[in-house]
Order: sequence, then C-alpha cells, then structure tokens
Amino acid sequence: MLKATLRSFLAHKGRLVLSALAVVLSVAFVAGSLIFSDTVARTFDRLFASTSADVRVSPEDDDLDEAVPSGEVRTLPASLAVRLKGVDGVADTHVDAGVENITVVDRHNESVGPTTGAPTIATNWEPTERSPVRLTSGHAPRGGNQALLDADTADKKHVRIGDTLTVMAQPGSFKVEVVGIATFRTTNPGAALVFLDTPTAQRRLLGGLGRATSIEVDAAPGVSDAALKKNIAQRLGGTYELKTADEDAKSAAEDLGGFLDIIKYVMLAFAGIATLVGIFLIVNTFSMLIAQRTRELGLLRALGADRRQVRRSVLTEAVLLGLVGSTIGLGLGIGLAAGLIKVMGVFGMNLKSTEMVVGWGTPVAAYVVGIGVTFVAAYLPSRRAARVSPMAALADAEIAGVGRPLTVRAVVGAVVAVAGAGALLGCAAATRTASASLLLVLGIVLTLIATVIAGPLLVRPVIRVLGAAFPAVFGSVGRMSQRNALRNPRRTGATAGALMVGLALVAGMSVASASMSKSFDQQIDRTLGADFTVQNANFMPFPQEVTEKIRDTDGVGLVVRQRFAPVAVTLPDGKRVKTTAAGWDPRLDDVAHVTYAAGGSARSLAPGRIGLQKEYADQHRVRVGSVLPVEFPGGRRATLRVGALTDQEGNDFGMAGGFYMGLSTLVTYVPGGQDSAVYVNGKPGTSAVTLRDHLEKTLDPYPQVQVRDLADYKDLIHGQIAVLLYLVYALLGLAIVIAVLGVVNTLALSVVERTREIGLLRAIGLARRQLRRMIRLESVVIAVFGALLGLALGLVWGVAAQQVLALEGMEALAIPWPTIVAVVIGSVVVGLAAALLPALRASRMNVLAAIAHE
Repeated sequence: MLKATLRSFLAHKGRLVLSALAVVLSVAFVAGSLIFSDTVARTFDRLFASTSADVRVSPEDDDLDEAVPSGEVRTLPASLAVRLKGVDGVADTHVDAGVENITVVDRHNESVGPTTGAPTIATNWEPTERSPVRLTSGHAPRGGNQALLDADTADKKHVRIGDTLTVMAQPGSFKVEVVGIATFRTTNPGAALVFLDTPTAQRRLLGGLGRATSIEVDAAPGVSDAALKKNIAQRLGGTYELKTADEDAKSAAEDLGGFLDIIKYVMLAFAGIATLVGIFLIVNTFSMLIAQRTRELGLLRALGADRRQVRRSVLTEAVLLGLVGSTIGLGLGIGLAAGLIKVMGVFGMNLKSTEMVVGWGTPVAAYVVGIGVTFVAAYLPSRRAARVSPMAALADAEIAGVGRPLTVRAVVGAVVAVAGAGALLGCAAATRTASASLLLVLGIVLTLIATVIAGPLLVRPVIRVLGAAFPAVFGSVGRMSQRNALRNPRRTGATAGALMVGLALVAGMSVASASMSKSFDQQIDRTLGADFTVQNANFMPFPQEVTEKIRDTDGVGLVVRQRFAPVAVTLPDGKRVKTTAAGWDPRLDDVAHVTYAAGGSARSLAPGRIGLQKEYADQHRVRVGSVLPVEFPGGRRATLRVGALTDQEGNDFGMAGGFYMGLSTLVTYVPGGQDSAVYVNGKPGTSAVTLRDHLEKTLDPYPQVQVRDLADYKDLIHGQIAVLLYLVYALLGLAIVIAVLGVVNTLALSVVERTREIGLLRAIGLARRQLRRMIRLESVVIAVFGALLGLALGLVWGVAAQQVLALEGMEALAIPWPTIVAVVIGSVVVGLAAALLPALRASRMNVLAAIAHE
C-alpha cells in the first residue's frame, strides 16, 4: 500500500501543485512573521542590553496609562548624580537630559524626523561606553548653538556639518548649528537623534539648569547590579524608580513589543486567511481526485486492501503534500522575512539580514501548520475513499456527490445557522460592549460554518437564477455551462466557498468602516463649532509657542485650547478607573456644541470641578455634586467636585467616561503639559478663506501642526479608518488569489474528469471557441455565486458589527454600495481569469484520444 500510495502521489503531482500553493502561502506567512519578529526582538535585545546603565534612576512611576500624550516631561534634580557618587558600589554617574517626540526642522522648515512614527529625540551629549552612538566626524557640541546629528538622519535628510536646524522644544524654539555627526554602534531603531551639550539640553529642553530626566549609575568592579540598586534604594528611599540593566532592557523591550505584536498579528491574519481558504481548495482537490480514482480504489479493495488501509493511503498523500508545501513555504518565509527587513530599512530601521534569527519554534510551527492543514482537509475525503466498494472496479467511475441527498447537510446547517443567528440577534440586543463583542464573534463563526455546510443546498436555486439568461444569450453552450455548474452541488459549493470567505470579510469590514466614518461625521457635525482646528496629524501635543503664534495672527478672534492628561479616578462604587481626562479653556461653548443632562460648561470648567458623561456616571452612582478623588502624574492628587454631566450621543470626547475639566485645574496639577489642539474662530468680518491663509502663513515654520476646517477634520478621521480597510483589502487580495487557484484547480480537474464527454462534444460539432466559452461561463457563474454568498454573509456581519459600535456612540449605519457593486463585477473578472488555462487545455484536446479516454 505504501508503494501504491507513493506512485499515486507522483502520478497526480501535477494536479496537486495548486493545492500545495495554498499550503505554501499559509506556511510562508507564519514562518515569515515569526522570523521577522524574532529577528527584531533579538536585535533590540542586544541594543538595550549594550546601552542600559547598571542602574537607572528615574522619576517615580505613577501607574497611569497615557493613552493620549500630555506633553509633560517628568524630571528629577540633576544634583542627584553628585549625591549618588557617595553611595557604596557606585563607580560613576551620568546625567540624562532628553525628550522624545520633539520637532526638528531644517532651513527649509522641513522636518528631519522619521516619517514612520519613530520618535525624534533631543538629548545631552555625554558619551560613555554604553552610548548607542559614537562621534565619527566633526566635534562635540560646545555652547548653546551647537548640536550633533545621527548619521542615518543626516544622510536621509541631506543635512551636513555647518547646516542650521531649528529645535522646537516645550520651553521655546531655538536654532543650532550641526558641528558633528554621530554613527550608531549597533542597530538604528529608526529614531532621529539630536545631541546638545548638557547645560543647553537642561535649559532649552527641560526649562532650567539643574534638571534631568534620569540618572545613569555605573557599578564599581565586583558589585552586582542588584546590590547596587539595593544600596541606592537605601539612600534615596522610595522617592524614585530604580531599574537594573536587565530590568531597563526588559521594560524597553516591552514597550517595543506592542509594535512587534502589530506586525506579527497582521501577518498571522494573512496566514489564517490563507489557511482557511486553502482548506476549501484542498478538500475539493482530494474529493475530485478520489472521485476520479473510484475504479482504482475499487481494484485496491478487490485485491485485499481494507478500508483502514485505503483511508491511510489518502491521508499519507495529504501528509506528503503538506510536507512538500511546508518545506517550500518555510523557504519562502525566510525570503519574506528578509524582504520585510529590507522594507524596514527603507523606513529607517536598519536591521541586518545576516543576523536573521530562525528559532527552533519557526520550523516546528511551519510544519505543524502545513501538515496539519492538509491532514485535516483530507480527512473527510479519505473517509469517503474508504467507503468505495470493491464492485466499483467493475463499473464506470462515478462522480462523487452527484445525486447524493443533502439531507444531513440541511439539518446540520439549519441548526448551526439558527445558533449563529441567535448569537447575532443577541449581539444586537446586548447593552454592554464586551458581551456584544463576544456574541458577534460567536455569531460570525457559526454563520460562516452554517454557510459552508449548507452552501451546496443553495447551489441549484441560486445558479439557476444566475444562469437563467445563458441559454437565451449563448444558446446550447450557455445551457451546458449552467448544467455543468449544477452537476455537483458539493463541488460547486466548496469551490465558491473559498471566494466566499474573503468577500464576506471585506463586505463586513466595509460596512463597519463606512458606519464608523458616517458616525464620526455626524459627531463632528454635532459637536465641532470652531472655524478651524489646529493640531498634529498624529494627535501629539505641541509647544505653547505655537498657540501664542496663533493668538497673534491677524483675523483670529477666539482661541480655545485643549489638553489631555492621564488620571486615575476613584468612583463612588469603589472602582478606580485609569483614563485620560481633557482640559478646556472656559469658552468651550463657543467652539463646541456640548449638550448637558445636568449643569453646564461654566460649572464643569470652574476651578476644582470636573465633568463626565451621564451614562457612565449613572453606571457608577456619580451625581452632580459628587466628590471624586483624582490622581495626576507625578503623584499629585486632588479632590474634584462633579459640576456637570454631559448628554452627548456616544463618547464624543473620545475617552472612558468622558472626563473633562477646566484647563486652569489641569494646569494646576499637570503644569508641564502641552496643548493637543487649538480651536480658532475668526474676528467678525474676517472670511474663512482669509483666516485660513493667515493661519497657514503663521504656522508654516511649524510643520508638526496643520490647519483644518470641518471637512479637513473629517478627511483626517476617514484616513485613519481607511488604514484598517486597506488591511482588509490586502486580506481580500490574498483570499482571491487562493480562490482563483481553487477555481482553476476545480475546472482543471473537471476537464480531466470530463475528457470523454468533451471529446464527444467536439466530435458532434462543438467548436473550440464554443468549448472555451462554455468553461468560462461555468467559471463565472461559480465565482458570482461565491461572491453573492460572501456579500450576503458579510452584510449581515457588518450590520451586527455596527450594533456593537452603536454601544460606543457610533450609531449610524452605512452600506458602501459602490464597494458591493465593484465586488460583484470583480467576481466576474475572477471567474474569467480562473477559466483561462482550463479552457485552453480543454480546447486543445485530441478528439479521438479524448473519446477513447477512461
């Protein structure tokens, strides 16, 4: 049986190539994502390990989540470095005086920072053995107008020694001359680095001499980091946060982990889609191969092979297919990881392909995925093969699935569909986001399974409608193409199912994203009343200098500032919620339309007061007049009285519970914060066009902020939502590629299966062009059938997802009909493309050889 299995596998290797491609793609994405993330993690682990101080002393951690940056720079006394030199085990200390996410521009007012989201860091130049860079040209900065720039940024932004840069820090902007270039010793994480001398960094970046952001402490020979940390803790008490080199490196790696997880999960999503769609392809391929080998399997049974041996033979072929596909996929995964490393280099993260990490877990995962997918997909066909009777060797090979009842599928599909529909209805009726989300996921999974199970039941009624015009338009060729698609509902359903999965995903996400966009548009129209908004594209805060320039601009009548700060609020029910609070200038009502259930803007923005959303307040027994203990960064604490409850539709302030307060209160407890947005109204008689021109001229030296009116603000939100949609479209593209392979495979095997039939048709006068048309029409009707199933399923998912979004205030439902129409048209193109090779092969058959084929 083993010898027969190997011969069968090699004899049908051409037919299995397309199925193997699905395995290859799945494994390639799994392996590539693991290799890439492992390589980045290992590279940065080495960087952090080589640059971390033996012990780092930083301002005390306040355990608050800064979801939206406040712009405050936490500092400690620089004199602490001198004090620590007297601690047992200390060899030396170094002052750090640096800030992240700062804006630095060249003489053309163009930012020299990275465009990838990595930070621009300005810090003091105090080189040590652990410094990530070394001076390679020029000299160290001396005085208040000199600076070093890292070599990668200098090369990418065409900055040379002698050029002038403008650094836009919180205390104010200042110009520096580049007097030297520093080169990274290890990997450049993608950041831009600007170095100043220590007094200049303290004064210009931190707002005063004698300040530092942290103190690095070197251990004396023979003193462990843990022992040194203990000695420092005894001297300083619990006022500061202390981290050893290992702890510091681990903390930095955890911060990086979020970025790596995004890349890993995106690639694993691609792998998941490839795997799911590939299962349809492999099931269909093995089902058709078994149908075509009915006589062969019958002979094996007649010669003494029992059912278990036949089943084992088919599964062995599947394992061989998985083994080959996994091996090729692993190789492609290594190539994919190398390509990602190259791409990251373009964006500024200079990883080295020679340091690629292929851990033991990667090949294990690759072979588990590849072999597991083919084994699972081939299991049902193998059971069908085991049921072949020895008498089948004496009869013509029958086509599996033709004429067999679909009763079991109907019953099981109906039960699963009812359960899925119930979950989706429960999702729509849920009042909490967490439970609604769980029901949504459950409903999506169950309805997908139900559609896959019951898909063949829909083949005959739907395809009869889709192909109803074929006989009238294409004559007998159209009639035969329709009947070919109807001949085997199981096969047609499985072939269309691969396309259905991808299109259901894109339809569901399109509805959800369109609903989000429409909801945000309504919220913006409902709440935003300012002529213009000035803010950063990535919502990072900007220096007070920018706000002052706006105030002094001709035509500006009113300026209302907005700031954010992380807080922890203790509610009357005892819950301590960590969130982000907003701070507003008093004239909030002049630039925003806020509706109140109790109180008003004047009461909520008064000193010592706080406001929040009514629905959230009711959940936690908060009333107007309630006193709430609030914790701010730096250990600052306040007791604020609730002045008002907003009655906004949804969470228009964009934070848990909609906590907000007057800017005077926020500044009292977060004095170093920066503005996140400025809302501007023009003076009476100043047109919007004129005001915009004046603002853009004023802010031309500040590329980090943009002037936006209502339409621009909507476009910004739409663009951020579109990023998610682009990912879905990429997943759709991958699913379509595999679905096309599935249709090609099905049609190719169907042509082999119908060789004698095709020969007879050709013999009685069917022209080659008519034969090609017949196969193309069959392919198109299958593709459109899959598209309609996917769109119907996706629309249901999208509407259910919108109900979950409604719990977060996004209550508008939008159906993107242009996308739906485009998908249907695209499915016709997919069908035509998939039929090209099978149709060409069929038309080139030798008529006599085809008639004689068995």
